[in-house]
Amino acid sequence: MALTRFLFPICLVVLSLLLIDVSADYAYAPKPPQVEQPKPPQVQKPEAPQVEKPKLDQSYGELLPHNLFGIQGLVLCNSGLKAFPIQGAVARITCVGEDENGYETAPFSMLAGATDAKGYFFATLSPSKLEDNYNKKWKLTECKAFLDSSPLESCKVPTDANHGMSGAPLASYRTLNAKNMKLFSVGPFFYTSEPKPAPNGY
Repeated sequence: MALTRFLFPICLVVLSLLLIDVSADYAYAPKPPQVEQPKPPQVQKPEAPQVEKPKLDQSYGELLPHNLFGIQGLVLCNSGLKAFPIQGAVARITCVGEDENGYETAPFSMLAGATDAKGYFFATLSPSKLEDNYNKKWKLTECKAFLDSSPLESCKVPTDANHGMSGAPLASYRTLNAKNMKLFSVGPFFYTSEPKPAPNGY
């Protein structure tokens, strides 16, 4: 028993010295050199430019009371690798305007005539006719062209190519002086065949 009492404090002292020695070696050991890992190049998403909504010339009603706006475009069927014109397709033109007090009007739409054998459509919009129909003076502030219908059962699913579903803004035009017309071009717009369901629901 006396031996145990004597060995116990010695074991504690030896153990303490070992711990101090080990910790001293650890604390003063040279650190391994740190190699900086190369960072992958950071790709920044380009920010979408802040573009103001295209607006039609707002002074048309005062300067040229009988002028016309012409809208032209093509409607095609995208079938596999081929695209072909759709005869009889219809486009819709939707506009928003302001009345003489500066209040925005409710959107109004008109249908373009059916496309010809080349898929071409043409529509005219007369501000003076709008004023006559609604007994108000309006300024058109925004117009868009949309796909409306396709006569082909095999190609009747509209696509948003060139904003055919979301609306292609009438932004740039050329002036046809002989007809006193501003001619806007949109599209081409595309329909496609119905999507085929995948096997097993995937």
